[in-house]
Amino acid sequence: MNYFLYILKSTVSLKSYVGITNNLNRRLAEHNSGKSFYTKRHCPWTMIYNEKYDSLKEARKREKYLKSASGRKFLKKLFN
Repeated sequence: MNYFLYILKSTVSLKSYVGITNNLNRRLAEHNSGKSFYTKRHCPWTMIYNEKYDSLKEARKREKYLKSASGRKFLKKLFN
């Protein structure tokens, strides 16, 4: 099964969100429908980036990095 790391950007605030899923369309719909505690406060969301992985372990490792201080610096440099 494939897993995806994804990055969302709020269209109403300066917030972003990093997560993983095995179904990008379903997960984006869940975020935009208010089913997620953090993201429901900053709806609507747009997916700005995703990466495909063969295992959940690989995707989690990348997610953990992007949520770290050095990962956030990397994302800021990449998208600004």
